[in-house]
Amino acid sequence: MQPTFARHPATRFRRVRRTPALRSLVQETTLSVSDLIWPVFVVDGEGVEQPVLSMPGVVRRSVDKVVEAAREAADLGIPAICLFPYTDPAKKTYDCAEAWNPDNLSNTATRAIKAAVPEIAIMTDVALDPYSVDGHDGFVVDGEIVNDASVEALVKQALSQADAGCDIIGPSDMMDGRIGAIRQALEAAGHTNTCIMSYAAKYASAYYGPFRDAVGASGALKGNKKTYQMDAGNSDEALRNIAADLEEGADMVMVKPGLAYLDICQRAKAQFGAPTFAYQVSGEYAMIEAAAQNGWIDGDKVMVESLQAFKRAGCDGILTYFAPRMARALAG
Repeated sequence: MQPTFARHPATRFRRVRRTPALRSLVQETTLSVSDLIWPVFVVDGEGVEQPVLSMPGVVRRSVDKVVEAAREAADLGIPAICLFPYTDPAKKTYDCAEAWNPDNLSNTATRAIKAAVPEIAIMTDVALDPYSVDGHDGFVVDGEIVNDASVEALVKQALSQADAGCDIIGPSDMMDGRIGAIRQALEAAGHTNTCIMSYAAKYASAYYGPFRDAVGASGALKGNKKTYQMDAGNSDEALRNIAADLEEGADMVMVKPGLAYLDICQRAKAQFGAPTFAYQVSGEYAMIEAAAQNGWIDGDKVMVESLQAFKRAGCDGILTYFAPRMARALAG
């Protein structure tokens, strides 16, 4: 039943907007530092911080600098970081074997962070694109991204990340059946407490361009990813994907990109009630930063407004490059 309200002037909606204290009392959704996951890019070397030109303020960090970033995040109260490797092109192959190398960048960084900052949760990315000469999330055979062979490789990658000590496996590949296969493999290997945050509704989006620059996949990608990532016009399909991943053992689900797909976030949370996350992707971040640098918008205010939108849509958390900046704003 819809609530009824007395008519004006008995009801004046502006009464509760009059002062900051009153607005705070009736605010329906709130943003806190515990809602944030910080994506961080890892690169070879020592003492390295390489700017990502298409993402102002974002850098690739060597492992020692990633450990410093993890300490910064923990000190700010950010509960988790997510690691994305920039793989040396010489290590990219057709069989993507670097993806499950115990000593690859992602696994090396995971071990180093766990040794230095054990209190922070580490999320890792499961997909073959950083390690593939084709730039795709799965194996390419005769021009087709094949599913089942790709899933076998993704399982090996996930197991290597769990062995390294990550807390959250993040399959971003969108291959069918990979959540069930990864969950079964984790259980069989004794990684019963390793969480899976499934990129359950990942769209074939134009918003990913700066990220591909950051991980070195832009030049490698041949063709597009539309045969495995979702069509931007589809909504019901997203719910079917989410339902399947939850049934296969995902602990949390993600919608990617974020702002253009808030309707999917809202539907997912309303229908399933599972922990639901969104990724404020590189293109969203870059647009805000570029406009702010040109003086067209107030970057800090738009940052806050954009992140509040995810909470209003029902998200439990957000992966965002703004995480440390937002954490400082919340603290200050």
